[in-house]
Amino acid sequence: MSRLLTLLFGRLPIGWLQLSHNKTRLAAAVAGVAFANLLVFMQLGILGALNVATVAPYALLRSDIMISAEDTHTLTDGSNIARAWMFQALGVPGVRAAMPLYVGNLEFKLTDGSSSTLQTFGLDVAQPDFAAPAIAAQLNGLEVENTAILDTKARGIPPEAFDGLRAGEPFSFEVNGQTLTAMAGIEVGGGFTADGTLIVSDQTFLRFFGKRSSGAPNHILLQVDDGVSVEVVVDRIRAAISTDSVIVRSMQAAAAADRTYQTTERPTGIIFGFGVLIGLIVGIVIVYQVLSTDVADHLREYATFKAMGYGHRFFLGIVFEEAIVLAFFGFIPGFLVSLGLYAGLRAASGLPVEMDATRAVVVLIGTLVACSISGAIATRRLAAADPADLF
Repeated sequence: MSRLLTLLFGRLPIGWLQLSHNKTRLAAAVAGVAFANLLVFMQLGILGALNVATVAPYALLRSDIMISAEDTHTLTDGSNIARAWMFQALGVPGVRAAMPLYVGNLEFKLTDGSSSTLQTFGLDVAQPDFAAPAIAAQLNGLEVENTAILDTKARGIPPEAFDGLRAGEPFSFEVNGQTLTAMAGIEVGGGFTADGTLIVSDQTFLRFFGKRSSGAPNHILLQVDDGVSVEVVVDRIRAAISTDSVIVRSMQAAAAADRTYQTTERPTGIIFGFGVLIGLIVGIVIVYQVLSTDVADHLREYATFKAMGYGHRFFLGIVFEEAIVLAFFGFIPGFLVSLGLYAGLRAASGLPVEMDATRAVVVLIGTLVACSISGAIATRRLAAADPADLF
């Protein structure tokens, strides 16, 4: 290790030699940095899962524009809107087709006591172009009353319960005292607001949600003509619908706004965002304590160098060397343990917690910056030290 660092720094690796001289302190420092990395990785992993789970339902729909109530932040909240706006939007140049979208949650229970909350979408089966290909191919089967397409990765339900459905056999289950029969399956998985997804026809949806009206969907989906700018059509619709009671957005803008709302305004996103900050602070404090103690222990040696004419940059280089060593040595175990915890969390919760290269690089850079800040703070005492006062 000393030879490698000598080649990298072009001098004797004084910082590494000082750290490795006290192996107990080095192990404690590496463990502290690894813990801070682990904390940050877990917070970022859950935030990433929140982002993925938030936009996943949008991928089930093929729409260019969405009209929603003014108080809508996500697919499932907000007021219902009048279906009449759909017919007005159809008169706008550039709009090719329109479909009302009904959204709600249903409790799915099996006889063994297993249960899941299913985010339920009611679609017009006569308009399969508004559904993703995997759903559109099965949508005509929902013309039969009380049939559905069921999420076979729904959280809380034993995977083997859907073996027959995966093999093409109908799967019947009870919801709200009524029987639904799944004719096909899709794989979506659970999120933070529901355990899975259920696709039904708009007529079946209204039967299971008795208080809902066909004239008041949650959203209105629009598709534009080929070659026409979505944003241009959005502006036209906004001009045609002169009311503040609805918002007109592209589907991409709606998904982005949903993700932003979940991560910056919902308690879940805010809590995990603070967790990332706390992890960074923990790392800075731990490394500062180690480097500050090391500087204090070797203050006389540093003073000797100072009396010999070495400048403050030389001492900064030594302390930064120690900070970089701690950053890399702490990052590796933190990263490896995070991979294991990600896999465990994914298996236990069904959340899409995945490690990606961008996150790993960002955390590594953040660790290097945090350790460097700690090193810069730790050298303040040395900068003010007078060699004459130390002997």
